[in-house]
Amino acid sequence: MLVTTTDVVEGRRVTRYLGIVTGEAIMGGNFIKDFLANITEVIGGRSGAYEGSLRKGKEIALREMSEEAQKLGGNAVIGVDLEYSAVELGEGRGSMLMVTANGTAVVIE
Repeated sequence: MLVTTTDVVEGRRVTRYLGIVTGEAIMGGNFIKDFLANITEVIGGRSGAYEGSLRKGKEIALREMSEEAQKLGGNAVIGVDLEYSAVELGEGRGSMLMVTANGTAVVIE
């Protein structure tokens, strides 16, 4: 399954447009990750825990989107857009990470 952020694939022609496909991943944050991320923000640097969660969320969202395209008979998804959001659960309950992927399922030659 070809997945690309571009609207065209150089040297290949889109023969059918099958519609919009999406994939979502919602990952629960936990106290330890939040605590370590806050320390990292104070002292500088990167938060490996959050980077790992972002990577995992992206992989899940892209896989779900690709599976949906395949069910429609597609062999590619073009115009892919990834969105990352933090969803606050409210008053001391923490947050969750949401990753969404969407694009257009197509058949290319």
